[in-house]
Amino acid sequence: MNAPLFERYRPRTWADVVGQDKAVAQLQAIEARTGFGGRAVWLSGASGAGKTTLARIIAGTIADPAAVMEWDAADDFGADELERMRDCMSLYGMGKGGRAFIINEAHGLRKPILRPLLGVLERLPSHVTVIFTTTKDGEDGLFEDQIDASPLLSRCIRIGLTNQGLAKAFAERVLTIARSEGLDGRPLAEYVKLAQRCRNNCRAMLVEVEAGAMLAGGAA
Repeated sequence: MNAPLFERYRPRTWADVVGQDKAVAQLQAIEARTGFGGRAVWLSGASGAGKTTLARIIAGTIADPAAVMEWDAADDFGADELERMRDCMSLYGMGKGGRAFIINEAHGLRKPILRPLLGVLERLPSHVTVIFTTTKDGEDGLFEDQIDASPLLSRCIRIGLTNQGLAKAFAERVLTIARSEGLDGRPLAEYVKLAQRCRNNCRAMLVEVEAGAMLAGGAA
């Protein structure tokens, strides 16, 4: 079974990332200066803006795919997963040698896991990186009645993704994909409207394209 379009066309390199020039420049500078080994990165931004994509590119700078582990904090990151992370950190990965751990929806981290997680981040080996992703609203919520996220965020390199000026960039990218898949029948202006309707969520745009929304005569 083919993967959905948003996975098949997910950017694999910095150069492929659309609409996040500032964030990409910051991350490239970190990679060139020190690399990501021994560091934690916190990526925040709107849904569909590219957080998971950037997290996977960061992971790929030090680790082969088999040495990358990924969780959703709200659903499946608890004491057992943290212990598994600790165990894996003591081992080098194959290929590039590094290991990367991605924790998506980090605003879903539960209070009991926070303190031991802080201890892990304090002692990251030089071949390990941990990347957190969260929506901006979720990040703001961490400081309210759930947990005090300050100690966690202070241990991370914080990179914010923009949601401004993305409509045209995403429209052009999605139009190119739609054409390559034989799913296009609309002018660029209609893709800009699609981007606006999807609130600049590239993933949501590609889901609509895959459903045939941009074919001539389709329901736009």
